[in-house]
Amino acid sequence: MAKHKERLELERFSFGIGDRFAHQAKAQLKAFQQLALDGVDVVPVWNKSNREHTLIGSNPESVHHFASEAVTALGWRNNWHVDADHIRLETVDRFIGCSDFFTIDVAESIGKPASSEKVETFVERHSELIGDIRIQGIAHPFPLSEGDLVAIVGKYLLAVEEAGRIYRHILVKKGPTPKFITEVSMDETDSPQTPPELLIILAMLSDEGIRVQTIAPKFTGRFNKGVDYVGDISKFEKEFNDDIAVIAHAVDAYDLPRNLKLSVHSGSDKFSLYPVIHRALVRSHAGIHIKTAGTTWLEELIGLAESGDEGAKFVKEIYAQALEHAEELCAPYASVIDIDRSKLPSSDRFAALNGSQIASAIRHIQQNPQFNANIRQLLHVAFKLAAKTGSRFTNLLVKNEEIVAQQVTENLYQRHLRPLFIG
Repeated sequence: MAKHKERLELERFSFGIGDRFAHQAKAQLKAFQQLALDGVDVVPVWNKSNREHTLIGSNPESVHHFASEAVTALGWRNNWHVDADHIRLETVDRFIGCSDFFTIDVAESIGKPASSEKVETFVERHSELIGDIRIQGIAHPFPLSEGDLVAIVGKYLLAVEEAGRIYRHILVKKGPTPKFITEVSMDETDSPQTPPELLIILAMLSDEGIRVQTIAPKFTGRFNKGVDYVGDISKFEKEFNDDIAVIAHAVDAYDLPRNLKLSVHSGSDKFSLYPVIHRALVRSHAGIHIKTAGTTWLEELIGLAESGDEGAKFVKEIYAQALEHAEELCAPYASVIDIDRSKLPSSDRFAALNGSQIASAIRHIQQNPQFNANIRQLLHVAFKLAAKTGSRFTNLLVKNEEIVAQQVTENLYQRHLRPLFIG
């Protein structure tokens, strides 16, 4: 394999946007246009996972199609990308032709035993990772013994090797002049990676020949679906700043792409973290990639609730079904939701609400006393119930396009892009 064969370069600021039902690409792009008028260019990256395609019955080509339509319709002149989100070797092929961004998910391989011979070879090759490791921007060196290094390599080496197999598979499938962006995701696992672990992972990625441009580690705290971060913000801030310093060090030490940056994943809204991340970006001049998977679907429900009796009726039906099938819907997301069932209204009580009250219960404005994070989380994982209604739901989106699009644009611009990139 020729060295540095991958040429497409991800911009400093990029933002991943989900559009599960493929009706909001224009509304999403308008938020980026508004931010550009504020003087900040952020590249939209439309992302959708194989699991979401399977649940909804869509195909990867549809993501590129509707994103391209929005770009043309709105005259967007900046770059944009389509992300094959959380792909693995067995799912990547259907994304090859329509994606230029690949999030390689190897979280399932973390902790599985690696070859002791390969672990030993890595440790022998990287003696610089033993002792007191000094990183510019981190106040104190962190000590790593040979035993520490062996343990960390043993935990992550198999995952990195799996990432290498997927990466090389994409290279081959993309043809003689491949142009794509590689992200490696390790966030969907139980325990966060420490800055020393991140440094060792980056050294392993370099050895594997992966031209990774963004890496998504798991951070301290909980990133629950559809709601704000739960955890020690000061601890997250130190961890985030340390990770930025580790990446800058690894880029120089291990010949990684100059634009390598952190990615913060999950369906969490991360509102309380945006000021922390903004400060870090201003201070360090680093880049960032953020994902907000799934929240567009909630904005669609808010728009429908406010659109009139027909839309509100639909939302009430979805809630009643979600409440009835809560165990089944929540099980796949057990590690990323915290729902207090006692604070979920009965379907009858929810049905008695008017459209404005429903919208206030779902819309993520925490200071609003009507906001209910438990309702929001339950509806977040209930999107496949809407998919089962087929054209009934999508026809409602078309019929109420203006009010739904307004919710999508406003949420993305006012609650995400401005706080993160303008402050």
